[in-house]
Amino acid sequence: MKELVVISGKGGTGKTSIVASLAALAENKVTVDCDVDAADLHLVLDPGVIYKEDFCGGKTAKINPDKCIACGKCFELCNFNAISNSIKIDKIKCEGCSVCAYFCPVNAIEMIDKKSGEWFESDTRFGKLVHAKLGIAEDNSGKLVTKIRNHARMAAKKENAELIIIDGSPGVGCPVIASISGADLVLIVTEPTMSAIHDAKRVFELTRHFKIPACMCINKYDLNLELTAELESLGIEIVGKIPYSKDFTEAMIKGISVIEHTKSAAAEEIKHIWKKIKEKKL
Repeated sequence: MKELVVISGKGGTGKTSIVASLAALAENKVTVDCDVDAADLHLVLDPGVIYKEDFCGGKTAKINPDKCIACGKCFELCNFNAISNSIKIDKIKCEGCSVCAYFCPVNAIEMIDKKSGEWFESDTRFGKLVHAKLGIAEDNSGKLVTKIRNHARMAAKKENAELIIIDGSPGVGCPVIASISGADLVLIVTEPTMSAIHDAKRVFELTRHFKIPACMCINKYDLNLELTAELESLGIEIVGKIPYSKDFTEAMIKGISVIEHTKSAAAEEIKHIWKKIKEKKL
């Protein structure tokens, strides 16, 4: 079983649209949306949920009013202003540090699991999709990514799938590291803008740090040929250059992949990219 991770240094490069097209082209695979902070692959793959589970990413404090003596110790020690004068917990402000519970003289505070989101296994027209939804302002996205990647491996083994296609998060933070760890190949999706060039360098350095083979495709390459040339000079293998096309937006509006929507030059280049990726024995 091989794992292909598609990432981008910044958002808006067309990463998810390309992942959806690769899911349409690939056979015998499981797809995973590891962009848990802003998941959107489901908008294209139209999944039917067959399994759902809560994700608890941390702890939150809970005061037992029957034990509490209102001494104010927890109020004094909380550095996040999560405990009021009336000895009530603000669940939004609570960081789950456990200081209040540790120093409570009567053990009136306990730390309980905090629901941070949900994750799902679904059926789509392109096979299994494992995806998740992290709650607003919740943390531990890396932990959630690891959880759904592990479940995707089990689902792939059950389905006898040969490939897992992972839609990773933009950037170089914790969820990206959790997405690419142990992968067989990383595809970096970028575009000819100054910010994208800067961020492509960062994600490439990240793949080199973890010794993961990486290649790159340049989306909307014809919008700025000078910056495209700069991207080509970075020393990263280029597996394709996709011309600017409104087909990406039109396909997204219809809730389908670019491959399903059109046979344009952009769609044909994505097919070429997939062919190049398959040559790497994925």
